[in-house]
Parts: sequence; C-alpha cells; structure tokens
Amino acid sequence: MRRFSLAYLTSAPASAPAAIDLAARHGYAAVGLRLFPATPNGDTNNLIGRPEAIRATRALMRDTGITVFDVEIVRLVEGFSIEAMKPFLETAAALDARAILVAGDDPDRNRLIANFAAFCDAAAPYGLTADLEFMPWTTVPDAKTALAVVSAADRPNGGILVDTLHAGRSTTTLADIAAISADQLHYAQLCDAPAEIPATVAGLLHTARHARLLPGDGGLPLAAMIASLQRDDIPISLELPNDAAKAREGLDVWAGNAIAAARRVLAAPAA
Repeated sequence: MRRFSLAYLTSAPASAPAAIDLAARHGYAAVGLRLFPATPNGDTNNLIGRPEAIRATRALMRDTGITVFDVEIVRLVEGFSIEAMKPFLETAAALDARAILVAGDDPDRNRLIANFAAFCDAAAPYGLTADLEFMPWTTVPDAKTALAVVSAADRPNGGILVDTLHAGRSTTTLADIAAISADQLHYAQLCDAPAEIPATVAGLLHTARHARLLPGDGGLPLAAMIASLQRDDIPISLELPNDAAKAREGLDVWAGNAIAAARRVLAAPAA
C-alpha cells in the first residue's frame, strides 16, 4: 500500500500534535514538520529548543502510530554553516524523522556541492537523508541540475526530491525524472496546478506557497511523473497549500480531500 505523508504546508498553521491527529484521522502514515522557517521570520512548528513540545509530539506519535517522515527546511546559501545545523539535526533525530528537505540557492556550484556533501555527512549519524529539492527560482532550477549536484557530492544518504509542481514549472522532462536512480529517491511531493506556467518568479512563488490544487484538478501529468520515478514504493508527501480552500473548507476537509484525490490519481494509468 502506498504510504502518504501530510506535508507541513498542507497542515499549516496546525501545531505538530494537531497535524499528527489530522493525519491519523484521514489515513496518512506520516507527517512533515517545519523546524527552520522557509523565509526570514517565517512560520515553523516551533519545536527546536522545546523539549516538552517534542515529548508531547512523540507521545501522540506513539498513540496514533503516525511517524514524522520529513523535516524542513535547510537552505544551502553562500554563508551556510554546518555548526548552525546541530539543533535542527538533534530535533529531527528526537522526532525519529527520516528525511530532510534541502534547498540549493548558492550561485557557486562547487561550494554548493561541497556544502551539500558536508550536510549529508552531518545528517548521516542521525540516520537522516538529505534530499535536494529543485525549484525553478533557485540555483537548482531543474532535475538535471539536482542530479548533477547530488551525483558530484556522492554521499549514500544524499537524494533528490521531485515535487510535481516544480517538475511541471521547470524545464524538467519525464526523461530527466527517469534518469534519477532509485537509491537517490527517498520520497516525492505531489500536488497539481494549472497547466499554464506563471511568467514571473512572484507568480511561481504564489502558486507554490498559496495556491496549489488537489491532484487531478489541474493540468500537470501527475501519473506520468510518478511512473517515471525509479521506485514503485516511493513514499508520497502531499504538499498542497491553498489559502482559499483551507479558509473555505477547513483543514480537516482539505486534508481528507488531498489524500482521496491522490489515491484516485495514482490508481489511474499513466498517459
């Protein structure tokens, strides 16, 4: 049976325990949590440095059987510091997380590769993978670039995160996705979006952070993208931020609709 994880952006602004409860009620196997903000002063699940909150989260994990699959977000930028990652990694390990979402935004390719390799090495003793997500507005804009960085870093726990939105919004082809080896794939993110690609970075960011669609409600070739991945059993994180739908339907309905739509799309044959 396919394992689904409730991504942070789908459950936000719910707390970690509330996200776990939501996942349990709708048949998810796991959740994704945000430990570091995506933007300066951005929202998180507020767990780093809060042992009581971590214990409460772990207690609910035990009670529900829901695990923490991935944690966010580590950005590889010019001033990246491995030492600053220790609280993040310790918190991820305390939650028994498996994967870390990594974004690459350093224009110096050699430094980016070196920092990715160093971060993989720092994450490995905690049993964590480091999964580089390509996004069209970053210096890792497509699957080919992500594959080049991860392959050059050459770390056993280094991986590539394929998000169907970014695959559809970038120059990435189905062949580019298929070129990623199974051992470089630890999970994938699924959502839908209109087929028309926004012409500006602001437009790309708005869709990514505020207006994704349920699988099957947009124009992305989702079944073909998932079929191109070299793992039939790859866990799927449902990342579906949609401010209007959440406000209209509520988080409970939205989370249920997300997993129901994903199951329908993934049961359909690839075109």
